Amino acid sequence: MKNYIVIAKNLLLNNIVTISFVILCLIGLRVSGLSTAFYLNDLIARVSRNSFLILALIIPVTAGMGMNFAIVLGAMAGQAAIIAVTHWGISGLPGFLLCVILSSPLAILLGYLTGKLLNKTKGQEMITSLVLAFFANGVYQLIFLIFVGTVIPLKNEVIVLGAGVGLKNTIDLYRIKYALDNILKWTLPRTAIILGVLFLIIIITYFVYRYSRLRKITDKINDEKDLTFYEFIKKNAGYDVKFYSVIAVIAMAWGIVIMNSNSLIKMVQVPIITSLCVAAMCLFNMFITKTKLGQDFRAVGQDSHIAGIAGINVNKTRVTAIVISTLFAAWGQLFLLQNLGTLNTYGSHEQAGMFAIAAILIGGASIEKATISQALLGAVLFHTLFIISPLAGRNLFGDAQIGEFFRAFVVYGVIGLALGAHAWQKLRKTKKMLD
Repeated sequence: MKNYIVIAKNLLLNNIVTISFVILCLIGLRVSGLSTAFYLNDLIARVSRNSFLILALIIPVTAGMGMNFAIVLGAMAGQAAIIAVTHWGISGLPGFLLCVILSSPLAILLGYLTGKLLNKTKGQEMITSLVLAFFANGVYQLIFLIFVGTVIPLKNEVIVLGAGVGLKNTIDLYRIKYALDNILKWTLPRTAIILGVLFLIIIITYFVYRYSRLRKITDKINDEKDLTFYEFIKKNAGYDVKFYSVIAVIAMAWGIVIMNSNSLIKMVQVPIITSLCVAAMCLFNMFITKTKLGQDFRAVGQDSHIAGIAGINVNKTRVTAIVISTLFAAWGQLFLLQNLGTLNTYGSHEQAGMFAIAAILIGGASIEKATISQALLGAVLFHTLFIISPLAGRNLFGDAQIGEFFRAFVVYGVIGLALGAHAWQKLRKTKKMLD
């Protein structure tokens, strides 16, 4: 019994931030009175457009560089590309793809320069990247507020201020709005059914392939040769496969029930292409950890000195991590803005960085460890809080603006809380080692 209490205590202390926000979200959902259909529709839109930015933070953490506040530079690269494409008047998917092409080399350059700088300030990467983001924001505003119309000849009444100098505070991105999202959309129940079926097909195909290979083995000593297909699956399927298979079956059953009901949930739309891009990002993060480069990231993150002795080029590995993160941040900002359809010229990039970092910390990540599951859980919890805050504030205090203030408090408060909790946990571990 004592062991269970210790396990529960450690679980609570190690996940105090995530547990706190789960409770807060559940209370907020209850108080706000939101319908399930409205909540799911808004949540899916927010998570699909923001997840790419959040996932861009994982690799620098793995490489031991903490939270990369410099993803703001990647977001700036994406916005610069969008401004150019908007000026040229290129619409739809071609316009979006051109944004990706234009932003990539700029993001890679900014990431390379950022990585070089962070190599000069080892041990202080987060504060350095934060200050660098402020500096880059100043340069960004100098270019688009002062140089446009003077040094940079740009005549476009849609995006340039009336005086002919500087860009407008808000730019309508109607030309590329939903360029990716509207390619293919399925209802939520249909998505659940199709994904469930696909997962089961993949699992069955995988085991059929392994079983057929086994049957071709002529070695009579092999204990698995005489197993039936069912027995083979039962023996070789791990708990994770069984768990996700059960989830897939439940998702299929739920989708069928909802599709044949009068629930408004069956009208909730899922942007499939955007979601597939997020899934591809998750697979990339999983794949890269299996490669030599991924192993280098981990080795450098655990102990850069030992990694250097082992023959790893530590500085190059760290620069590579920041370059990848900055590039993904540029693409993530494009995903975000094509869904919003509006560019806050001088503020969108700042919000992208802070929101992404707050979200992954809410999911349970720390400056030493961040996983895909933590990033996605953080996206769900963080944006749930954003959805329910105004209505919860109005219902509790009669003023929706209080909910808006609470959003700003959450963004900065959770970063401080998470970092403080991490420092406290590190101190506890140090004391235990000394005892």
